[in-house]
Amino acid sequence: MELRQLRYFVEVAEREHISHAAAALHVAQSAVSRQISNLESELGVDLFEREGRNVRLTQIGKIFLSNAKAALKAIDHAQKQISEYIDPERGSIKIGFPTSLASNMLPTIISEFKKIHPKINYQLRQGSYNFLIDSVNNRELDVAFLGPVPTEHTRIISNVLFMEEFYALLPKSHPLAKAEVIRLYDLRNDTFVLFPEGYILHKLVIDGCKNAGFTPNISSQGEDLDAIKGLVSAGIGITLLPKSALTDVNPDYCVKVAIPEAELKRTVGVIIPKNRQLAPSENVFYQFILDFFNQRIIND
Repeated sequence: MELRQLRYFVEVAEREHISHAAAALHVAQSAVSRQISNLESELGVDLFEREGRNVRLTQIGKIFLSNAKAALKAIDHAQKQISEYIDPERGSIKIGFPTSLASNMLPTIISEFKKIHPKINYQLRQGSYNFLIDSVNNRELDVAFLGPVPTEHTRIISNVLFMEEFYALLPKSHPLAKAEVIRLYDLRNDTFVLFPEGYILHKLVIDGCKNAGFTPNISSQGEDLDAIKGLVSAGIGITLLPKSALTDVNPDYCVKVAIPEAELKRTVGVIIPKNRQLAPSENVFYQFILDFFNQRIIND
C-alpha cells in the first residue's frame, strides 16, 4: 500500500467523482483509476460503488476512509516534525479561536510572538466552542484558545490563562447607562439580545442570570458579535458579554457597565491535544503563551 494510493482514495471519496479528483490532484484520470483499482485488489474489497461517472463509498469504504484520513494526518504531522526539527523557525501553526477573543487577545499574542519568531507562519480558524475542541482532538488544529476552559475532556490538555468578567452592554438611553457598576438582578425586567441556544455564551448568560434569581427575557438573537452589538445599539435590548469582546463598542450608541458578581465570570485559556506531541514550532508557540500570561500575572 502506497501513500499515493491513500491520497488518491481520499480525494475520490470526498469528491465522489474520479475525473474531478484527477483534476484536483493534477494527474491523469487513468492514473487515479489504476491506483484505486490496485488498492482495492490489495485490500480484497470494493471501496466504491460505480454509478455512471460518479462513485460512492461502500460501507467498508466509509470505514477505510476514516482510517486513511487519520493515517495521512499522522504521516503529515511526522513529516512536519522532521522538517521543523531541522529548522523550527520555518514551521506553521494551526490556531483556533472563538469570536469573543478575535479582536484583542489573539492579535496581541500573535503580534508579540512574531517579534521573536518572525519566520513562523500561521493558519487561523475561527469556530464555535465544540468545533474548536473537536478540531484539536482530530488534528485539524494544533492549539486553540477557549473561554470557558474545558475541564472534562480526556483527550486534550487545558491551561487557564486568566479569569474574565462579564459586562452589561446597554443602549445609551438605558436608565442604568451612566452607572459605574450594576447588579445582575437590576436587569431582570429588561429584554435581552443573546447568541442562539447551543452557543456557549448563551449558556453562560442564562446560567448567570438564573444564579442571580431570574430567567432573562430574550427578545432577539444574533449569531455574531457585530449583530448583537448592532441590535443593542438600535435599542432592541441589552446583552451580557465578556470584557474582551467589548473593545470596539461605539460610545455614541451604547455603553458597557461592569457587573462585579461571581455569577458571571469565565475562564479563558488554551488547549492542545493530549494524544500527540506538538511539533517544534507549535511547542514554542504554546510555551510562549503560557509564559506570556504568567508574566502578566506576576506584573499585575
